[in-house]
Amino acid sequence: MGDGASVLVEDLHKSFGTGDGLIKAVDGISLDIPAGHSVALVGASGSGKSTLLHLIGAIERADAGRVVVDGQDVTALGRRAAASYRRTVGFVFQRFHLLPGLSALDNVLAPVLPRKAGFDRDARARELLAAVGLQGRESALPSQLSGGQQQRVAVARALIARPRLLLADEPTGSLDSATGEQLMDLVGELAAEYGCTLVVATHDMGVAERCTDVLRVRDGRLGEVAGSGGSRSRRAR
Repeated sequence: MGDGASVLVEDLHKSFGTGDGLIKAVDGISLDIPAGHSVALVGASGSGKSTLLHLIGAIERADAGRVVVDGQDVTALGRRAAASYRRTVGFVFQRFHLLPGLSALDNVLAPVLPRKAGFDRDARARELLAAVGLQGRESALPSQLSGGQQQRVAVARALIARPRLLLADEPTGSLDSATGEQLMDLVGELAAEYGCTLVVATHDMGVAERCTDVLRVRDGRLGEVAGSGGSRSRRAR
C-alpha cells in the first residue's frame, strides 16, 4: 500500500519557558528517516523525545529549524495548513484519548466523520478493528475494554485515514510490559502492512528494539544508535 513518508529534520530547536527560565526541549536535532522505516526515540522523561515527535506531527511549532515530510516543509505551514497536515498523520498517545461516550467503532471513525472520504468508512473501521483483534467488540464502550484493548482501538483509529506517517508517543506507557510488547508487535506489523513510516517515542528498550532503528535522546539532543534489530540506513546528522 506504499512505502510510507520520508522525514527530514534539520537543526531543530524548541524551548519552553518556566519559572526558572528557558528549557531547551529540542536542541539542534537533525535526522533523516527514509520512507518505510521504523524508528524509536529512546530517552527518560523530559529528554525531549516527545517534543521532537510533536514537532514532526505539527502538534508543536518549532522555534527554529525545519521538518520536511515527503518534501513538504511542515515548519513553514500556517495554522490551517498545519491542521490539514495533521489529518494526514496517524497519532497514538499514551493515554488512549478515546471518547468515553462512543463505541469502539465510532471512536475509530471519529477522525474521518467531519469530512468527505473516498472509501467506505464503516467497512474500513470494521476491518481495522478486526486487524487489531477486536472483531465482535465494535459496540463496546471504552469503559468496557481493558487498557490494552483501548490502545488497540487507538491504533485502529490512527490508521483509519491510511496515513503514510504514524507517530506513537509512549504508546505502551499505560500498559504492563507483556501487553505493551504485544501491542508494539501489532503496531509494527500494521505499519508495514499499511505502508507507514513509524516513529515511536519511548523509555522502554523492549519496545524500542522492535523498531529497525533506535536513537537515544538526552537533554534535547540525539545520541548514539542504542541498538537495532534491522536496517542502519537511517542517517543521524
